[in-house]
Amino acid sequence: MQLIQWAALDAAGRKALLQRSETDLSAFLEGVKPIIAAVKAEGDAALLRLAREIDRAPVTTLQASEAEFEAAFATLDPALIEVIGKAIANIKAFHHDQLPGPLSLKEIQPGAWAGDRFTPIRSVALYVPRGKGSFPSVTMMTSVPAVLAGVPEIAIFTPPTPEGGVDAATLVAARLAGVSTVWKAGGAQAVAAAAYGTQSIGKALKIVGPGSPWVVAAKRLLSDVIDTGLPAGPSECIIFADGTVPGALAALDLLIEAEHGPDSSAWLVTPSPQTAAEAMAALPGLVAALPEPRRDFVTQVLTGRGGVLLVPDLATAYGFINDYAPEHLEVLSTAPFEHLGEITEAAEILLGPQTPVTLANFCLGPNNVLPTSGGARTHGPLSVMDFLKRSSVGYVTPKGWPLLAPLAEALADYEGFPAHAGAIRGRR
Repeated sequence: MQLIQWAALDAAGRKALLQRSETDLSAFLEGVKPIIAAVKAEGDAALLRLAREIDRAPVTTLQASEAEFEAAFATLDPALIEVIGKAIANIKAFHHDQLPGPLSLKEIQPGAWAGDRFTPIRSVALYVPRGKGSFPSVTMMTSVPAVLAGVPEIAIFTPPTPEGGVDAATLVAARLAGVSTVWKAGGAQAVAAAAYGTQSIGKALKIVGPGSPWVVAAKRLLSDVIDTGLPAGPSECIIFADGTVPGALAALDLLIEAEHGPDSSAWLVTPSPQTAAEAMAALPGLVAALPEPRRDFVTQVLTGRGGVLLVPDLATAYGFINDYAPEHLEVLSTAPFEHLGEITEAAEILLGPQTPVTLANFCLGPNNVLPTSGGARTHGPLSVMDFLKRSSVGYVTPKGWPLLAPLAEALADYEGFPAHAGAIRGRR
């Protein structure tokens, strides 16, 4: 495990701490080009072949059948099905309040009305990764707001299991959330299938959901073909500890996102030498207790794009957090709200020692599909609004016309648009 002293770093060293696995996608961009080309040219045949070649999965049918859904409910532990149902209820309750009214108009001037109308995007693809585990939580987090928004065509794309099927909990979560179309395709080939469509798969207007650098690279190359939504790549987190919470607890939470995979990033940032020392003392035992491959994942992260960062003061901690703009941020403090006002760049902020990332990832309610690699500077978490589009609506009555027409006519004349001005004069 690495302990880094901020004061010992030069400007280049401090800048290097901000790097993520998506920082340089050049190798991935070249690697996904032939995959995208194959799917575009061959459609279903390419997806079936790539499932065998890349996923090592004997996929014979691309779409999960009703029999597979039924088998998932029959084989999955009923207690886990109940857990998924309760988590979906919390996620639904949280996202329901994000729904805007279908039409909102305000009287700007007497007789002149303007406002917004929200309508669902017609077709959306939901990407659910599976490379280093199974993620029914991502299925819930993407499906629930899409269904609440009223998207008429929703399809889940997820890599097949080694047996050529779909993870049972993912199918259960999809059905309980209200989604019935699940495609056995992952990685760059799934992004290409959603973007171009195939013989079986309809073209989607947007794709959302986290993924590996291969998925991120495919989204970047296809961003002019399909709306790729917020930038959601490999997991990352900062655990900020102000010294009022034991360092061993900070160490425990540092492992949460680090165990996702070697392409994750995870930092414990603290101004407290004692907290740093306690965390460093606890980490070896915590890591050793993990099963493989998680132990190896965590070790790679905490010796590469992660570890314990000891900063000289709170101001430096705040500055690093805002420069990093993390996907997940825990504020481990007995008085977390004292720090909240100093933090402006984080996609998710979890306050206090009883709010670990685990709760937010699975069942607290807020979405776990979050912008990564600094995307939190301009993006927020996935929400109902990601599945809606906004139209401006205007309505001017005879009462409002004489108040607005002279203003528009004067501006049209000044900007040199005679047809604009003529549309006003012609109505007199």
